[in-house]
Amino acid sequence: MPDERIYLDYAATTPVDGRVRAAMGPYHSEKFGNPSSLHSFGQETRAALEKAREQVAALIGALPGEIVFTSGGTEADNFALEGIAFANENKGNHIITSAVEHHAVLHCCEFLKKRGCEITVLPVDGSGLVSPEAVAGALTPRTVLVSIMHANNEIGTIEPVAEIAEAIKSRVAGRESRVYFHTDAVQTAGHIPVNVNDLGVDLLAISAHKLYGPKGVGCLYVRKGTRLAPLLHGGAQENNRRASTENVPGIVGFGAAAELARSEMAEESKKLLPLRDKLMNGLLTRIPDVRLNGHPARRLPNNVNVSVKYIEGESMLLNLDLLGIAASSGSACTSGSLDPSHVLMAIGLPHEIAHGSLRFTLGQQTTEAEIDYVLEKLPPVIEKLRAMSPLYPGGKK
Repeated sequence: MPDERIYLDYAATTPVDGRVRAAMGPYHSEKFGNPSSLHSFGQETRAALEKAREQVAALIGALPGEIVFTSGGTEADNFALEGIAFANENKGNHIITSAVEHHAVLHCCEFLKKRGCEITVLPVDGSGLVSPEAVAGALTPRTVLVSIMHANNEIGTIEPVAEIAEAIKSRVAGRESRVYFHTDAVQTAGHIPVNVNDLGVDLLAISAHKLYGPKGVGCLYVRKGTRLAPLLHGGAQENNRRASTENVPGIVGFGAAAELARSEMAEESKKLLPLRDKLMNGLLTRIPDVRLNGHPARRLPNNVNVSVKYIEGESMLLNLDLLGIAASSGSACTSGSLDPSHVLMAIGLPHEIAHGSLRFTLGQQTTEAEIDYVLEKLPPVIEKLRAMSPLYPGGKK
């Protein structure tokens, strides 16, 4: 066994990079001024905040003034949906999304539905892909927003966001009122190239702790000219778009993480792709009755999600943890739920197979030795659990 515990749950959260931690340090102590203050203490932190805004904007090809800092990806998603719905209610009340979105989007849509919005939830295919034609076909004269994630947090499928943007643009050409397009890029920003102009989106959510930055900070990209109502009310921070004194240490860390990701993500992806494929192919060849979830090619370079027939994901996770291996069975945000993953149900898996899912997500510190260890230890775990399962044809009756 490797000397340290093996962490393969980078989609849930990432460790803070040491260089990010060093950049944040002074802003917890000696550089503590409120960035809204006019004196030198405030102006010192204001300069750091604006530098971070530039760093985050550069990561996604945006203008610094289009970045609104938030407390994370969930707030950014809620801000996008509620902000568009409330600012444009005189234009329409229809929102289009997909069945595989993060709950930060789906639960916000449920909230808006109770307040008079019409919500269309589009199905996906067996790989989790949303059809651009289906999005275009769902548009109505009352549609104000489309929200489709860039890549799925559970199964790693990368959605055809640019094609969806083009389909929307073609369908609403000449229309007086605008249809805004939002994407949740929490799993992609800092890991694969993300450019708001290439994607054709008006709003985009990022969370710092998914790219080796601190927890509790993120941002919403808001394209210039987008009509967006504030989610929080109070002071004039973030250009009157997000009241509350800014989390300066977190934002500084976010900026540092974004700058590092911009320069290092290509190298990280080059490292992770063969490790991902080794793990994915090893699981499929060494363990019978295992299926890969998500698109085999259009997927994140660090994501492996499989369903193992005849046993529960939770029992596999507990056994793996005893062996020093940390993985997950889906989104960390729903780990307390007994319901099967809504994503796996949306791609057509029956309950009993959806319950037997495992998600391994790789990152900066993942090594080939760790992948070898997982491939050595997991098959006997599954064999043991299946021997005890009343569902397994060769198990105990």
